Amino acid sequence: MKVTDYFEKAGDQTLVSFEVLPPLKGGGMKAIFETLDPLMEYKPPFIDVTYHREEFIYNKRQSGYYEKTAIRKRPGTVGICASIMNRYGVDAVPHLICGGFSKEETENALIDLDFLGVENILALRGDARKFDNKFIPEPDGHHYAVDLVKQISGINNGVYLDSNIEDGAKTDFCVGIAGYPEKHFESPNFELDLKYTKAKVDAGASYIVTQMFFDNKVYFEYVEACRKAGINVPIVPGLKPLTRKYQLNSIPRHFYINMPSDLVKEAEKVEAKHVKEVGIEWCAQQSKELKDAGVPCLHYYTMGDADTISRIVESVI
Repeated sequence: MKVTDYFEKAGDQTLVSFEVLPPLKGGGMKAIFETLDPLMEYKPPFIDVTYHREEFIYNKRQSGYYEKTAIRKRPGTVGICASIMNRYGVDAVPHLICGGFSKEETENALIDLDFLGVENILALRGDARKFDNKFIPEPDGHHYAVDLVKQISGINNGVYLDSNIEDGAKTDFCVGIAGYPEKHFESPNFELDLKYTKAKVDAGASYIVTQMFFDNKVYFEYVEACRKAGINVPIVPGLKPLTRKYQLNSIPRHFYINMPSDLVKEAEKVEAKHVKEVGIEWCAQQSKELKDAGVPCLHYYTMGDADTISRIVESVI
């Protein structure tokens, strides 16, 4: 079932969904199940599974020179989606990124996902590789998420890269995209960021999931700005609780978002071991306010911490 169909079916009810990361290479599905098993009591209609681009490492050879090797530290997104669907009977939403894929590889991935019965995709550009100072696409890969959305829309209409394919099978993917209430860090301003978002919606995206934020005001203002810009698809707030004191600096540095003064003051007042309690209470209050405002879904970035997310959701539903 499509994510947007779940929203329509729910009407005024606010749904709850979760996002998980593939385990590091060498790990297994046990970690995923240990995260999701206790969260399934909240009846999420769908689970997102992230995708991570390859990284480069440098191995020293006997000659003294270093050999550059590409590795993927968190493989398995497609397999995890299949396993989630089989174990829980809920829809899985794989993240599909531009980085690390050629257009041909993207098409093949879409075919595999369609064969598995996956109906939803979150289409993202993805981050730059570690040590790259900017995003570099694969040869014959997509530079921007809007181009990935266009390719998915194309295959939804039976259009394949091989022009010799006539009457190609049509997929029926529901496409989600990322939204940035405090703008994408590479956008020169908020207005241009909205323009890029609208271009992705016009290309076929059906809903938006926001980057994490800690001030609901920025979400509400973002939704209002989107509506004024003609972006009328559902906008799902993405939420992550503060759990460690060092995150007061690391989250703004890595995600280019603002930490509200009240949250910072409360976190700095307590010992490091109590910061998680502050973060849980803050996220719970965020969630309640968003639910009262009638958001379509509360989407939690679990980061493998089922207990923390459970406590938040339990206080909200």
